[in-house]
Amino acid sequence: MTKKLMASPLLWPALALIALLAVNVVLTPSFLSIRVQDGHLFGSLIDILRNGAPTMLVALGMTLVIASRGIDLSVGAVVAVSGALACAHIASAADPAGAGTVVTAMGIALGVAVGLGLWNGMLVSVFGVQPIIATLVLMTAGRGIALLITDGQIVTVTSAPFKVLGAGYAFGLPVAILVSLAVFALVGLLTRRTALGMLLESVGINPEASRLAGVRYRSIVFAVYVFCALCAGVAGLMIASNISAADANNAGLWIEMDAILAVVIGGTSLLGGRFSLTGTILGALIIQTLTTTVYTAGITPETTLVFKALVVIAVCLLQAPKFRAAVSRRRPRGAGTTPVPAEDAAAQPLSIPEPASGTAVMATK
Repeated sequence: MTKKLMASPLLWPALALIALLAVNVVLTPSFLSIRVQDGHLFGSLIDILRNGAPTMLVALGMTLVIASRGIDLSVGAVVAVSGALACAHIASAADPAGAGTVVTAMGIALGVAVGLGLWNGMLVSVFGVQPIIATLVLMTAGRGIALLITDGQIVTVTSAPFKVLGAGYAFGLPVAILVSLAVFALVGLLTRRTALGMLLESVGINPEASRLAGVRYRSIVFAVYVFCALCAGVAGLMIASNISAADANNAGLWIEMDAILAVVIGGTSLLGGRFSLTGTILGALIIQTLTTTVYTAGITPETTLVFKALVVIAVCLLQAPKFRAAVSRRRPRGAGTTPVPAEDAAAQPLSIPEPASGTAVMATK
């Protein structure tokens, strides 16, 4: 039981999150306290969940992209474009506070986000462009498009219906948290209760073998890039809604890095294949809690990226079997065997290694 727990990819992210929360409790004894005001929950933990909701959404989409052996560097630009389109439409409408105006603005923003996801998917799956290059193009051009939409200015809006997504409450919790949890539950059901998760892992492990086995590789790649862009579009609406403005320069800045770090911290391999949605959520919470810790400790915000890098390195090293074996002065399991004297070799029982749990083996002619 202990060995199984130590081998779990979720152990070290969970311990890192607990350690960060403990540091905050030491700095602020009332950090974990939650109060109810006007039927809504308030507190530092609620703030972490609400502020981390956009990163959670983008990281969930990034998890599926990375599981397919891809990467999406354009999510930050999609966040900026989505917020810019919504705010620009609301600001120019005759009735900015109307519910119809807000619904139309969100529909336009999400529709464009889906189109950008289709663009990335087409470049990767149809034309065979490397994912990092295909999405780097949109990463560069997308923010420029957002600046063109807003004319390089911060577009502010005054719309109560629009503010609900990023700063509103429902059932006592921020709407942003509920949306992120709903997406997490939906993706979990689709990937763990249907064959979609297995097909996605097979594409990430060996795309050519999956194609020969009859898996529709292009359709899956299209789907994950569209879903990732859609998550980024919703995150962009959340960010713009929370501040009631669209800032094309800063909205979604470095969120692609935070999403990738959250995926890596959660135990998903950048080489594709198996993935962990729960680990991704833990990783996103670690990143947001770390940001909160930096502010609580009175450290200058400019050093936040340095602390993020240190925490990510520490968690990744603790997850690495070779590093843990080196620290404990033991050889990694399966790295080698102890030589057996010739006279004792005959007395040794025959050992046949068991296949790794959860590994999909695909045979092709």
